[in-house]
Amino acid sequence: MKKISLSLFFTMLLGVVLFSCKKDENKIFYMGGSAPVLSAISSSADNTIRMSYANEYATALIFNWTNPNYLFTTGISSQDVTYTLEIDTVGSNFTNPNLKKLQISKDLTVTLTDSALNDFMLNQLILDTVRYHNLEFRVLSNMINGSATLVSNKVSYLAKPYPIPPKVTPPGTAPTYADGKLFITGSATAGDWMKSGASELATQMFTQKSATLYEITVDLIGGNSYTFVPVYGDWTNKYSIATKNDPNEVNGGDFQNGGQDILAPAVSGSYKIQVDFQRGKFIVTKQ
Repeated sequence: MKKISLSLFFTMLLGVVLFSCKKDENKIFYMGGSAPVLSAISSSADNTIRMSYANEYATALIFNWTNPNYLFTTGISSQDVTYTLEIDTVGSNFTNPNLKKLQISKDLTVTLTDSALNDFMLNQLILDTVRYHNLEFRVLSNMINGSATLVSNKVSYLAKPYPIPPKVTPPGTAPTYADGKLFITGSATAGDWMKSGASELATQMFTQKSATLYEITVDLIGGNSYTFVPVYGDWTNKYSIATKNDPNEVNGGDFQNGGQDILAPAVSGSYKIQVDFQRGKFIVTKQ
């Protein structure tokens, strides 16, 4: 009986070992990949991109890159691969908080028109239109779940953005908008919501920093709401956000003509508010 028990024990032990080995053999391991090799074709004979509003739909740059060929123990991955084209200024080394990230699904190429590149430079990188800027491009590849990031080589080009109409029309008279005014009003301000026909409240008037940029430092009451108007006491026109009291825009975001009330930050205090009509964005910064 003892011999039978030992025999049964070793038979069971062998089965466990064999099962464990089989289980290990079924595991899939990531073996690596090859960083994408990035190349570009420009609209110019040299590395200077000459863009213009008249040719806004012309091709500025065509980017191509190689497949990273993600490799697993089962072979080349059949998963979809996503790519991100990053655009930054030379010297920032892609650490600029304003760098442009363009998401591309599956494709190994992307074409940028003059209009698209110009928009990235003006409204994302916030570069001026008076000189050429040295731009740097690279591609990042990822598996579909965002893992196994591989980074390509860099390519560089010179480009100068051209002036374009503001994303949101500023108050005042075009083309200089020099006579424009902007006010803040709402329950988040000391003046509360303005009454129709009310006189201008100087303490709630923005300073015009340029034709398209306004700025004010004002006390806000936490958790309440506000909006912007070009004429104090007149509700005919206003500038605000798409979703009423959107908690995602308490520190700023996109704004538009019309729209819904803006939610103030939760903590009461002094805040600097910048309203940029060129980019269609506002920024709220605690002072």
